[in-house]
Amino acid sequence: MLTLTPFYPSREDERGGFVSDPLGELKELGMRCSVVVVRPWYQARARMSEGTPFATLVRYPAWPGNMGLASAGRMLYWRLRSLVQRLHRASPIHLLHAHAALPCGEAARRLGRELGAAVVVTVHGLDAYLTEQVRGVAGQQCAIGCRRVYQDAKRVICISEEVRRRVLAGSPSLRSTELVYNGVDTAVFAPTQHSVNRDPMVASVGSLIPIKGHDVTLRAMAELSGDFPRLRVRVVGEGVEHRRLQALARELGIADRVDFLGRRTRQEVAELLQSSAIFVLPSRFEGLGVAYLEAMASGLPTIAYRGQGIQEVIRHGENGILVAEQGAEAAPRAWAAVLRTLLKNDEMRQALGAAARHTVEEGYTLRHQAQALLRVYEECLL
Repeated sequence: MLTLTPFYPSREDERGGFVSDPLGELKELGMRCSVVVVRPWYQARARMSEGTPFATLVRYPAWPGNMGLASAGRMLYWRLRSLVQRLHRASPIHLLHAHAALPCGEAARRLGRELGAAVVVTVHGLDAYLTEQVRGVAGQQCAIGCRRVYQDAKRVICISEEVRRRVLAGSPSLRSTELVYNGVDTAVFAPTQHSVNRDPMVASVGSLIPIKGHDVTLRAMAELSGDFPRLRVRVVGEGVEHRRLQALARELGIADRVDFLGRRTRQEVAELLQSSAIFVLPSRFEGLGVAYLEAMASGLPTIAYRGQGIQEVIRHGENGILVAEQGAEAAPRAWAAVLRTLLKNDEMRQALGAAARHTVEEGYTLRHQAQALLRVYEECLL
């Protein structure tokens, strides 16, 4: 199998483990895998993260911004063509696994035809909401390109039923979808024994972009400031909202109790979760959300919005909490109410956290993900 992906852990950015982590498990299950990580020319070079399966980095020409995304797959195909042909001559490629329809899915679609290889495409969270991110003519062109990739793929792997629903909304006649949930490294993300704190830490992990809803978290924290004057929230992530969120924290009078930690290594995120008591992420467009699964694996009560992919994993009141999405004014009060209940009830927090860990162990580990992927691959090669 040859994996084509724009997501892969690097020394500069360790995100992308949902692609690299299952590869080790697949190797143990007998699958031979090669990986090509792609980056457009205008992005900085990346050095592959130590400890991840070896990958070849390829930079390709593409126009920056939304207008370049629809044509990026064609550009990537021409950049990869000679490399993939050499790999194929050295060791025949039977399967191409592309992560995201654009650009990797389009490149894989063209390469698969030339090699006579089966093509599978995984649709991730933001990919499912592509038209929410790319508007106008550019968005229409991207939607057309995605449909073409999905129709030609042997399988379209969706990371949640919510993602599958979004894919089928744009391609109603598609009959080749498969559900494969992301898995978590339960050795890295694991609970630890720590003393119960009267005012425990709240953790949040997610890019600082509008759809992640960090503003809701800050406003909820302000609602709680009177009852929990020593309560702190730590936010991991970078993005265009950083300055605005810092200004909002100052405006709300909680700047001294909000830590914007920027980008952190996976190990640092794991340690952050282990030293926290509650995980929150009011994301409004989330196909599944690996951050939620990592928090659950760490034994934290996890709070998310209803209507997102994670509600297929979180059972409200049993292994986490789901909040109904409300208007801009009501949402912070709703999140504050949930946090207040959990902060005042140590036993409830511990019970939800233990159930969350059990849920991950029973169905959302890397081995579960790899086994599901292997089944899809084998069916494609029959």
